[in-house]
Amino acid sequence: MVIGPAIAPETTIIPLLSQDRDSVLAELVGCIPVLRDRPEDQEILLRALQEREQLCSTGIGEGIALPHARNALVGLIPDTVLVMGRHPRGIPFGSIDSQPARLFFLLVAPTVSQHLRALARLSRLLRDARLRQALLAADGPRRAIEILRAAEATEWGASPA
Repeated sequence: MVIGPAIAPETTIIPLLSQDRDSVLAELVGCIPVLRDRPEDQEILLRALQEREQLCSTGIGEGIALPHARNALVGLIPDTVLVMGRHPRGIPFGSIDSQPARLFFLLVAPTVSQHLRALARLSRLLRDARLRQALLAADGPRRAIEILRAAEATEWGASPA
């Protein structure tokens, strides 16, 4: 699974304006294009994300959070969507290293297998400190997407989307 096509400028928020976990989740959900005119589905997704955070934080440390529902919400969206957000100071997110999260990657997939493959691929990519630093320094959404796609192409031999 290649994650590059799942992210776009309209699904990238630099900077995030929210000041707490639930507001960040709502801000990320609000920029999913196929859900913009579907407030009921936005609410379903937001509740699923909040329930997942109550179960166990998706803050993986190193300033990163990977919000996602515990299971794929089949039928909610037709294609995998990745929403990236960057917060200037960071948000307490219950991360395993107790550090605030600055980089957020909301993943929503139409099937369980796509959900798991995309989540695994993204988490592997984000282990690279150089990638994290480059994303923190990116001057805007287009540059952040270029950086993420280039890292994916280099690391995994896939061609950029």
